[in-house]
Amino acid sequence: MNASRLANYLPYLAVGLLALFPLVDTSFYLQLLTKVLIMAIFAMSLDLLVGYTGLVSFGHAAYFGLAGYALALMAPKYETVSLWWSLPASIGVCALFALFTGMLVLRTRGIYFIMVTLAFAQMLFFIFHDTKLGGGSDGVYIYAKPVMKLGEIDLVNLEKLENFYWLVLVLAAGSYLLLRRILGSSFGRALLGIKVNEHRMRALGFPVFKYQLASFTLAGSLAGLAGYMAAVQYGFVNPEILSWHQSGAVLMMVILGGMGTLYGAVVGAFAFVILQEVLSNQAWFGIAAKHWQLAMGIFIMLVALYMPQGLAGLARKFRAKPAPESADE
Repeated sequence: MNASRLANYLPYLAVGLLALFPLVDTSFYLQLLTKVLIMAIFAMSLDLLVGYTGLVSFGHAAYFGLAGYALALMAPKYETVSLWWSLPASIGVCALFALFTGMLVLRTRGIYFIMVTLAFAQMLFFIFHDTKLGGGSDGVYIYAKPVMKLGEIDLVNLEKLENFYWLVLVLAAGSYLLLRRILGSSFGRALLGIKVNEHRMRALGFPVFKYQLASFTLAGSLAGLAGYMAAVQYGFVNPEILSWHQSGAVLMMVILGGMGTLYGAVVGAFAFVILQEVLSNQAWFGIAAKHWQLAMGIFIMLVALYMPQGLAGLARKFRAKPAPESADE
């Protein structure tokens, strides 16, 4: 089997190894991997906009945080809520908000698009920060994880770390396969055409605005999925998950991994979260760990300068490397 074919099987091998991880560890590292997988879904949703549609959003955290608040407001205090309806409801709220904001922000371009998406995210931030709707700056606690029941039968107990981890892994793999299928379709090829030359695609008769709006809405929905799972994991939401810092962090994940490659967004999420944990470890770096953002910034700048295609570019070079010629030729 040549290197190119082997590389095609790597995502499936990675999912298989990740599925077996709870058999090895069920504590801190399992929670860390769960966080990584949630952020991978978040990064893939933004990569759909940035890497495939050519729309750089700096307010993507709006949908991530909105889904978390939707769950917190739907869940009765000290009681459980059903995942079967709360998850679709949270994603639906994000989809509607993305559809509404998309109809407005997609009328702008370039720096104006970036600033308008940021403005909408900041509007949501201040709605939850300055009012009692979402507990103000203190946020809201989610005291019990959602339940997955069929009648009176509890199918999956999400209070167990390994069960919740497997659910997130299934959702992350499903999101990857869904996006891969969509981007491999005529719709995905149209998005790439719009990214390369929007005016030419419009001249060819493609409804550019509708394609971009569909991509924007889908990206917001998947970001909502990630935000819902993050709220379930931490049992807490506050306005910071809607802030521009969160939007900047997920954008750095996409840049770090490599824009325009779904696996690059996953790799970027892994690299960003793991680096954050390592660089902020005071046992290893002492007082310097308090300034981990500086080291992270330097690392991302180096990647941007010397690996413009991100960490995924290394995999591309590996796959594109020609096989050595036979000595008989």
